[in-house]
Amino acid sequence: MPFDERQFRDALGQFPTGVAVVTSLVDDVRIAMTVSSFNAVSLRPPLVLFSIARNAQSFDLWQRAETFAVMVLQEGQGALSNRFAKPGTNKWGDIDVVSGATGAPLLPAWLACFECTVHARYAGGDHEIVVGEVVHLKNGSQQAPGPLVFYGGRYRALDAEGGTGPYDFGLYGW
Repeated sequence: MPFDERQFRDALGQFPTGVAVVTSLVDDVRIAMTVSSFNAVSLRPPLVLFSIARNAQSFDLWQRAETFAVMVLQEGQGALSNRFAKPGTNKWGDIDVVSGATGAPLLPAWLACFECTVHARYAGGDHEIVVGEVVHLKNGSQQAPGPLVFYGGRYRALDAEGGTGPYDFGLYGW
């Protein structure tokens, strides 16, 4: 049964995702973008991935990035997510940037931060998949709000019971 790109995007929008900002420093230029394509790959070694559209304005810079940071956003950071989702070079504006252990620029607040070295790159259709080895990890405050969630084309919040209770991840090998 044939389908068009819009139908495919709408179907993908039925899968809720967390929201993260990926940053790097290339040739003294800060680059960043919002992603929902952040995933764990491996525990040993600790690997994560994100993908970037080949037609992104910053694609050439991302091709030269040797390190990057992924910051998982929290509830209430929708405006920050939108800022880094838009193309353009003046995304950093009034943000107090901290330099991470790898040199990647870090945002001041997040739920978790994964600093990585590039482990591999793979062609993925109109995107490139970037796999990073986590070399430094930080968790945000224990009192932080829940994660920023994207579902059905807009930001959502988890319900009060979401994420509580025992879970058995043995089925998935975690």
